[in-house]
Amino acid sequence: MSTPSSPARGRPARLNQARTVRTALDLLNESGLDALTMRRLADAIGVQAGALYRYFATKQDLLTAMAEHMVAGVAAATGPTGGGDWSEAVARLARALRTALLAHRDGARVYAGTHSTGPHTLGFADSLIGVLRAAGFSDGEAARALYAVSHFTVGHTLEEQAALRPEEGGSTDAGALRDAVEEAGTYPHLAATLPVLTSTDFTAHFEFGLRLLLDGLRAVRR
Repeated sequence: MSTPSSPARGRPARLNQARTVRTALDLLNESGLDALTMRRLADAIGVQAGALYRYFATKQDLLTAMAEHMVAGVAAATGPTGGGDWSEAVARLARALRTALLAHRDGARVYAGTHSTGPHTLGFADSLIGVLRAAGFSDGEAARALYAVSHFTVGHTLEEQAALRPEEGGSTDAGALRDAVEEAGTYPHLAATLPVLTSTDFTAHFEFGLRLLLDGLRAVRR
């Protein structure tokens, strides 16, 4: 547990680890990951930039703490323990992870670049593996399924957030694809499926991919 920095006499401490992470997330939501610097964070808190290194030796350490904070509560998405459909429990965990990352601008970019071993990240992993082991999957299958589900979820959310950049007001990738296909006029299969390919219903895209994953896991279990 971190301790707050020593305050000036008669003044409350301005800097502690929890407040630093919360302020960093506020700046992330405000301006995005590229604009988040240690100097800007220090200015927002009202301290010298060097003071931040008391808690975070590098910016990467800060990002890891931010990623850990983002996924607080995700592990509880399995619902009550015991009984129930294992595939639905896995789906709830995947959806909860996506929702947690979408709650923050560039959330998936932050999470994808870190390897947190904090209680929230480990709790998510333990919950998912526990569901699968209880359903009869081997330890190896459960571990690899964790990677498959988490990598798909984070990767999908990464692309989702990149396609809908707040500063650009919409899906530029979809528009570019539509223009390229229509202009070329030589890709009949892409042209036929453009309504889906350029759709910004990312929940539908996510659910389709998640269903494929779960169907594959059912086949492994059989």
